[in-house]
Amino acid sequence: MSNEEKPQGKTLRSQAWFGRQDKMGFYYRSFLKNSGTPQDQFENKPVIGICNTWSELNPCNSHFRTIAEHVRRGVLEAGGYPLEFPVSSLGEVTMRPTAMLYRNLAAMDVEEAIRAHPLDGVVLLMGCDKTTPALLMGAASADLPTIGVSGGPQLRGVYRGQIIGSGTNIISMSEQLRAGEITLQEFHEAEAGMNRSSGHCMTMGTASTMASMVEALGVGLPGNAAIPAVDARRNEMARLAGRRIVAMVQEDLVLSKILVREAFENAIRTLGAIGGSTNAVVHLLAIARRVGIELTLEDFDRLGRGLHCVVDLMPSGRYLMEDFYYAGGLPVVLRQLGEAGLLHKDAPTVNGQPIWENVRAAECFNPEVITPLEKPFKEESGMAILRGNLAPDGAVIKPSAASPELMRHTGRAVVFENIEELHALKDDDSLDIDASCIMVLKNCGPKGYPGMAEVGNMPIPKKLLQQGVRDMIRISDARMSGTAYGTVVLHVAPEAAAGGPLALVRNGDMITLDVAARSLHLHVEEAELAARRAAWVPPPPAADRGYVKMYVDHVQQANHGVDLDFLVGRSGSPVPRDNH
Repeated sequence: MSNEEKPQGKTLRSQAWFGRQDKMGFYYRSFLKNSGTPQDQFENKPVIGICNTWSELNPCNSHFRTIAEHVRRGVLEAGGYPLEFPVSSLGEVTMRPTAMLYRNLAAMDVEEAIRAHPLDGVVLLMGCDKTTPALLMGAASADLPTIGVSGGPQLRGVYRGQIIGSGTNIISMSEQLRAGEITLQEFHEAEAGMNRSSGHCMTMGTASTMASMVEALGVGLPGNAAIPAVDARRNEMARLAGRRIVAMVQEDLVLSKILVREAFENAIRTLGAIGGSTNAVVHLLAIARRVGIELTLEDFDRLGRGLHCVVDLMPSGRYLMEDFYYAGGLPVVLRQLGEAGLLHKDAPTVNGQPIWENVRAAECFNPEVITPLEKPFKEESGMAILRGNLAPDGAVIKPSAASPELMRHTGRAVVFENIEELHALKDDDSLDIDASCIMVLKNCGPKGYPGMAEVGNMPIPKKLLQQGVRDMIRISDARMSGTAYGTVVLHVAPEAAAGGPLALVRNGDMITLDVAARSLHLHVEEAELAARRAAWVPPPPAADRGYVKMYVDHVQQANHGVDLDFLVGRSGSPVPRDNH
């Protein structure tokens, strides 16, 4: 790209490193020339960072070297200079105590890596659950031209001729094993057939949900959410993204120009229409606060009320992401929302077109997978935000994955003080519990676990499983996997470890859940709660040093996105001082 082709007044940020004819210019250029880079690569060509979350410890992202290569080709074809760099890769499968503990650390890694290096634009490669919000949060705070490329879902799982879905059937089959309905050999056979290709969970879990949010927010190209990881069209999209980011630099289309309030409202409505993961609530809140948009839980309830789920995917339904793609993918859902007046049609996107121009001609090829909005797969499916004396700062339930008969219910609390107590008692025949009870789990929130692990969908006690019980109300300050299902109340705020009312619940207390009324009420007099509060002793600190201590000291509650308080907002990408 010549000087004449650059937008008038536009100076490439990378030229503060590479455009100098002095000692420091020599320094910056010469070390990159050790890879055979010609001098002309440094002369007014946009430097594009390829932010890669490949890792062998994160099997969902194991194919990202290939995706990065296709992005690289696209950048070169468009006249840019691609430089790949690694950041923390958060594997939901292998990380303990939870990948969510490290989402904010990875976001810091992304933000500081972008700001510290000679980059003019960034392509984010993200797949497994927490890599998507972490990369978006960090990039939003750095605020360069940015485009997201998701890794794509795995192919369908297959077991004995039946379609099985990651996470969803792990939960159901593990309960079948505990109930004695399948053998250990059958359990292992299903393991071998569930995750049979590269890619993230192929259910509408958190990874697929967040890939859909990338597309609905306008940060990814149309079709980003659903193309299977091993489909050649995923590589083509990566290549097109590499081309497009060069143009975005020329247009100065920074991320804050995409992540406007209308984009977040589109994402919230999309979340309900796809039956997406409750985790998206926490992540969208955090991303919005990075760009200065005060998104609240009330926005999710307001925009989700009356919204129908049109996508028949596990865990709420029958099909998987591969089927969703073949049926037309997310553009069909966005078109339906637009036709119903539920989409901000002028919201900008990374390809330079308003979102409506990207989806207005989308065609549905399988109405069983993507149902018409007027005859939806499930009605009233938007996220429901609950409040009451048990959750004064809010709690979340996913109606599309819950049992209708439990949506209004009063039951006796059976309390577990921590996850260890739950695991110790869940198979104990002497546990005083029946199907009408409400299971309550404490100390699993942001500070309490720490990291707010996906343990909110507590296992049904074994003796109830053997009676045929497959769902009951469960309440906690934890999250649950987007692949999970059931009448599960999550993200109770304030959490127990922070002294929220959840910490005060005792065995035998009566609790009423009323989703229609958006209410979660503990039937205990305020005077008794005050006495319990006075006697409450906070749990010991989770750590006395390192990142975990910093996290616990600074993490915000679920209703604010579980970000670290000092990371909220953005600092942009000013050119730092020279290093020598």
